Formats: sequence, structure tokens, C-alpha cells
Amino acid sequence: MSVTTEETIDTSKIKPVNPPHRLLMAPGPVNVDPRVLTAMSKPTVGQFDPYMFKVMGEVQAMFRTIFKTRNQQTMVVDGTSRSAIEAALVSALAPGDPVLVCCAGRFGMLLKEIAERAGADVHVIERPWGEVFTLAEIEEAIKEVKPKLVATVQGDTSTTMCQPLEGLGDICHRYGALLYTDATASLVGNDMQADAWGLDIVTTGMQKCLGGPSGSAPITVSDRAVEVINERRSIEAGVANAGEIAPDEDRIHSNYFDMAQIFDYWGPRHLNHHTEATHALYAVHEAARIVCEEGIDNAIARHALNGRAMSAAIEGMGLKLYGDQSHRMNDVVGVVIPEGVDDAAIRAQLLNDFSVEIASSFGPLKGTIWRIGVMGVNARKDAVLTCAAALGNVLERNGVKVSTDKGIEAALEVYGE
Repeated sequence: MSVTTEETIDTSKIKPVNPPHRLLMAPGPVNVDPRVLTAMSKPTVGQFDPYMFKVMGEVQAMFRTIFKTRNQQTMVVDGTSRSAIEAALVSALAPGDPVLVCCAGRFGMLLKEIAERAGADVHVIERPWGEVFTLAEIEEAIKEVKPKLVATVQGDTSTTMCQPLEGLGDICHRYGALLYTDATASLVGNDMQADAWGLDIVTTGMQKCLGGPSGSAPITVSDRAVEVINERRSIEAGVANAGEIAPDEDRIHSNYFDMAQIFDYWGPRHLNHHTEATHALYAVHEAARIVCEEGIDNAIARHALNGRAMSAAIEGMGLKLYGDQSHRMNDVVGVVIPEGVDDAAIRAQLLNDFSVEIASSFGPLKGTIWRIGVMGVNARKDAVLTCAAALGNVLERNGVKVSTDKGIEAALEVYGE
């Protein structure tokens, strides 16, 4: 196979990017809110400019509202949603620390891998994909493992399931464990109460229900978890004042993902850690502002309504929904692919003919289900109806017996309730 090199491309004639318009109804990334795109075009300021500090402070305040927390250490890690996950785990877990990972999908498996790479003593409890854990079985595992930290995924897009969390924080704290939750795809689309539920660390991403671009990862950290992280706190040479903490062998095993240093960067001293991603921060600010204007509970209700409408459309067509619907995420709908249907061909026709994107899944569910995201700016009536109509039309043209009209009627009934 030939490889394109610079010698075969006249780089002086490369055209500006001009991506096609798509309706992104996969479970992320979703279409970025136009207000967010506008915010990203604002002038650059320096990382120590007073205006930068003002924007950072407002982002912290807004995400305390969104996470439903009073945690002082609420901020953004510069990187995709995975960056905050890694920062949380590598900072809270020292090599050899026992950790319990609740794994019932691809992203539980990711938590396991990151914890292993951090050198932790990793213990895993598993559920088949498409199921959730009971609090009782997690508690039994905690009794046995005695972990320093319990790692969970609230909304696993690979299965479309939403893990119940209320009460789990109390259980973890009773046995001296911290509770970490990956809410990358669930925050804003599903209820998340960091303080009331006793969640010690919660991370999320911008490219899902927050309606921003991938590349920034909000995080909130409880005082309890801050204390644990600061036990391994260090300050970089060249930044520390005389007599301050010097690096030692027990320091956090990452520089970029050192949450103790990121606390100092976002804190009153603004100790230099890296150059803040200015325009990404503008995007975070505007996306958070949109949610706070709407009201976090109203945003959750909007995702729930549009998720119900999409589910009704799918069932109304005569297709089957995947998984236990009592534990389905509000913002992701799993559709069982009809027998004999070519998954990739259907999705390609949707994209080529209607510019609508949906997704398949991973692992044991690859080619078995479609995943439709109803997230962020796309959690709205016209997007749901367009996606449902397009899917029904493509299936009908491929000989699948569905009733697109009935699906649309079912969705409209939900909106009319």
C-alpha cells in the first residue's frame, strides 16, 4: 500500500478545512452549540492576564452548580475527557494501593487499565454488558478488598446503562474508601449530585451533554480526596519558593496529570503548571454558561424528554430497544440491530444520504446494537424526529419491515404529553 508523503502533496495549495454539515446523533461528539463556537473566536489573552483568572474563577463557580457541589477544587483539566480520568486515578492512587473497579462495559475496562498503569493493586467486580450493579454487591466487594478507592462509571455509552449511585458514597466512606465516578457522558443529561451522594471525585467531558468540543475535562474533588492527593504533593523546581515542598520519590507519578499541581495552578497563587488552553477555556465557559442559564435540572429534564421521544420512535417503528430501560441513560438509546441487517451499510447510507451519524458499539455489542445519542444541543425535537425519520427511511429502502410513520407519531405523542 502506498503512503502519501509531503513529496506527493503540494503543501502550498492545501485548502482551508471545510467539513461537511452533519447531524451528530452518536453518543459523542455532538454538534457544538453555535454560541460556543463563537466564544472560541474571541481574542487570546496571556495565561497570567487578570481576565484569564476571572474566566477561570467563573468556570469554577459554574461547574460547582453543574456538579451540585461546594467543592473548592472544581476546575478543568486540559485534555479530552480521558485526561481527567487519568489525572484523578494517578493522583489519588499510589503504586500498590488497592482499588476496586466496577466493570460492566468498555469504560469500566478503561478505568481498570488506567489504574493498572498507575501501579495500583486492582480488583474488579464484573457484570454482563447491559446490566448495572446493586449497592449490596459493591458493598460486599468493598468488605473483601478494603480498597483505598472505588471506581465507577455512571453512564457507560457502550451499553447505554446508567449505574445508580445514590447511597454508594456513604457505603464507601463507612469502609474508609474514596468514591470516583466517570460521568463523561452522563453529566447534564442525567441527575448527578456530587455532594448529596458523597462522590469524592467526578470527571466529565465537554463533547457530550455539555455541547462543547472535545479537549477539556471538568473535574470536581472533595475535601476528603484533596487531603489524600496532597499527601503526595510537590512543587516543580523553578516554581517553588525557598523552603517549600521539594519533589521526592513518593510524588505523583505524572507531571501533566498531577492534580495537586493543577490545584495550585487554579488556586489563588496560580502557580505555573502549563499554558492554559485559552480558546478551549472560552468554550468551556460558554457551554457552562448555557447550562446555568437553562438551569441544571431543566437541562436534565430536557435530555430525559428527548430520550423518551427517541425511544418511543424506535419502538413505534417496530424495532427493539436494548437493555433494561429502567436503568437506561436519558441521553443514549440502544437499538437492537435487526437480524440480517448490515450495520455498517445502514450507517453509511444514513451519513451519505441524510448527513446523520449514529454509532455501533464495542466488544460483545459491536454490530449488535446501534447507539443513538440525544445530547447537548441535539437534545431537541427536530433533531430527534429527523434522526428517526432518516433511520426508518434507510431501513425501509433496505427491505427491513419497519413503520417510520408510526415511529414519528409515537415520538410526537411523547412531546404532546
